[in-house]
Amino acid sequence: MSATLYQKIQEFYDASSGLWEQIWGEHMHHGYYGADGTEKKDRRQAQIDLIEEILNWSGISQTYNILDVGCGIGGSSLYLAKKFNANATGITLSPVQAARATERAKEANLSSRCSFQVADAQAMPFADNSFDLVWSLESGEHMPDKSQFLRECYRVLKPGGKLIMVTWCHRPKDNSPLTTDEEKLLQDIYRVYCLPYVISLPEYEAIARQLPLQNISTADWSKSVAAFWNVVIDSAFTLEAVFGLLRSGWGTIQAALSLSLMRRGYESGLVRFGLLSGTK
Repeated sequence: MSATLYQKIQEFYDASSGLWEQIWGEHMHHGYYGADGTEKKDRRQAQIDLIEEILNWSGISQTYNILDVGCGIGGSSLYLAKKFNANATGITLSPVQAARATERAKEANLSSRCSFQVADAQAMPFADNSFDLVWSLESGEHMPDKSQFLRECYRVLKPGGKLIMVTWCHRPKDNSPLTTDEEKLLQDIYRVYCLPYVISLPEYEAIARQLPLQNISTADWSKSVAAFWNVVIDSAFTLEAVFGLLRSGWGTIQAALSLSLMRRGYESGLVRFGLLSGTK
């Protein structure tokens, strides 16, 4: 990962994570609003529901040693560790996130089973065959080399272990290349959210088959999660959020002012919410 991109991602999450936790809580990812995206529910419950739906979809009923790639402030790590009575390790580029996740593990009496550190997901500091489950929930979009990222996930996965990756994608190109307008919208999203680029779900599947992962499954849950951005937009302009934004700096303010980019992406069918799972 280039030093410039690394620094941009780190600074973005160092600055914004505290505000996100204040307004939204510990889960820094989309919510699930039913198969067709029309279910009305508490916003934090929707985020927990997403985790549960992913577990159900992937067939995970037990795991013992989890790696959470792009762990944020420990939302998924702590949830999964408690649910499965498992050990969990989380990695992030943000020292602020790693420190807060460590604090939250202590608050939840999970310090003996959960640890968090700053690490590059494209060069992980773990031995081969270390984890039963490699969990990546909305971090793949930040990776500048998608193939290297998946190779690292595969490397640290134990034989028989499962990789679950959920990530932002663009629509499959098939015989219809992205239009100039679509490319422009993607570039705007990349700039605001510190993304190098995204690819389509079929492209991720092709990489996974080359690893080679077995028993590969993919799914597009764009309809199920798209309503999330309407809820985020509504919450961004409460009095509490506005004061928090002013304290968080320009990068976070710019991201809040640009939330409609993601809503446009989903509405147009350009932005997709892709799931991929497979075993080693």
